[in-house]
Parts: sequence; C-alpha cells; structure tokens
Amino acid sequence: MPVPPTTTLRRDPGPAMPRVLVEAAVDSVAAGLAAVLAGADRLELCRDLSVGGLSPAPQWIRRLKGEVGVPVFAMVRPRPGSFCFSPEELSRCRKEIHALHLAGADGVVTGVLTAAGRVDEPATGELVDAAGSFPVTFHRAFDELADSIEAMEQLIGLGVTRVLTAGGPGRALEGVEILRQLVDRAGDRIRVMAGGGVRGDHVAQLVALTGVSEVHLAGVRRGGPDGLGDP
Repeated sequence: MPVPPTTTLRRDPGPAMPRVLVEAAVDSVAAGLAAVLAGADRLELCRDLSVGGLSPAPQWIRRLKGEVGVPVFAMVRPRPGSFCFSPEELSRCRKEIHALHLAGADGVVTGVLTAAGRVDEPATGELVDAAGSFPVTFHRAFDELADSIEAMEQLIGLGVTRVLTAGGPGRALEGVEILRQLVDRAGDRIRVMAGGGVRGDHVAQLVALTGVSEVHLAGVRRGGPDGLGDP
C-alpha cells in the first residue's frame, strides 16, 4: 500500500533517548518519495516485496537516487525461496553488488544460510569482500537461525555492518527479549536494526524495551504507472 505524505513513519522516543534512524523498504520511486516525505532516513530498494524482496536492477537505483536525498541500500537476493545459494547464484550476487555500487547504491542488504540452518560463513564472507567498504546488512534470514547470539558473533567476525532482526520469526514487539540481548552483546561492533511488523505508533516502546537505535519498516509499496516497472 502507498504511504501518503501525511503518514508519519517516525515516532521519536523523546528527549531522554537518542533519535532513532528509520529505514523503509520500498519497491518504486513513488514509494521512496512517499517514505522520505513521511520521515524515512534511509531506503532499502527491492524488487517484488511480495516475496520479501529481490535484487533491483541498477537503473532502479539510479532513478531513485536522482529523486531522494537519503541513503539508498539495495537488496541482493537472486530469487525467492530459501537463502541457500548455489555457486552460480553466489557469483550472480557478487556481480550484482558491483553493478549496484556503480549505479550509486549506498549499501547492500543480503544473507546466505547453509542447508543446516546456520550462517554460511564462506558465502557471506565472499559477499562482504565483494562489497569492500560498502556497508552490508544481513537481512531477516537471520531470524531463521537457532542461535542468534552465535550467529551475530559470526557476522561480526565477517565484517557485516548491521543485522536486521525481529528477535525471532514473528514481530519485533514479540522478540524484545532477544533484541535486548543482541543489542547488549553487540555493543559498537555491529548495529542491530529492529524489523518485523514495526509501525510508527510503537517505535518509542520498541526502543525503550530493546535499546535499538535503528528500525526497519517493510512493505512500503506503490505500483502502477508511477512505479519503477520491470527492469
């Protein structure tokens, strides 16, 4: 659904707490503009949010960057379904990271798991290496892992910049205990961004309960003639 300019994504937690960074996932220029007007500080550009987001074409990045003045991160995910990638898919992801960087993206959002449901460290490391100084967010594939603390330590060791998580498979408000543990354990080594059913009207509560400094709102969509269209 579109987010009209009168809708406010942000709910500042108050003078006693630092301002929270709001990231919005979008699938078009129109949705990106609406999200920024509503208060988003950063955008995650995806193709096909109905399946959780796939890699956008580089020209989508160029068009969106030409319209907004906030950082734009790009999803790097070659197909819907599992987060276990074949060597061919991993090669495609590396090429996409390079192309999206050249197109002007400010960061990438990705994640690779093993068939056993653990962080695929070699594959994730390849993508982090491909990104270079580019910030890398490990997306909610993280919430499919059995041991989130162990997984976060692995991601820190690989050089991942931030992890997007609800503290479990549900909504962020349902995973506040795990989110709090992750924030405490992370310190300044990695950023923990809360995502999963997050709405502006409970951001302050979520921040107070967990200590996160970034939140992610998913599914800001606006299709039709104002959208990006097919690559």
